[in-house]
Amino acid sequence: MTTLRMCYKLTVPRNASARDFYFMRLALEEARKGASRGEVPVGAAVVIGDVLIASAHNRREELKDPTAHAEILALREASCELGDWRLEGCVLYVTLEPCLMCAGAILQTRIKRVVYGAHDPKGGACGSVYDLLSDGRISPRREVVGGVLEEESGELLRGFFCSRRKA
Repeated sequence: MTTLRMCYKLTVPRNASARDFYFMRLALEEARKGASRGEVPVGAAVVIGDVLIASAHNRREELKDPTAHAEILALREASCELGDWRLEGCVLYVTLEPCLMCAGAILQTRIKRVVYGAHDPKGGACGSVYDLLSDGRISPRREVVGGVLEEESGELLRGFFCSRRKA
């Protein structure tokens, strides 16, 4: 843990790389696009190697679809792009810890690694409330890295909901 000057603490996840921070910034850009359209600001990116395959933001309000989470939309786009539902060589970056539905979709696509920003203490399924991707009964376990650009991701969500409460 590195301490910054003004008494802020920056925690860098041990197994996060410079690549993780780069692609999480792309996911944050997607989240900002969603926020500008009145959607809960969650963004996702699917990457294979150093190549961005797909990206998306929440579109539940626009599509009137409860399953239109950023992760689901990015996984669908990546599957179409690669021509296969199996995304075994891919990494999913998402600004908010995936929920149970999205964690289930991640399992189905066979993605081996998930990197997320903010923890979701109310509905997170990757360690906060549930830990579906690391459940020993499900084989194989997925590598999960949480807290990458957590403060930026969390602040985007807090700002969005604060403005909604004021409106």
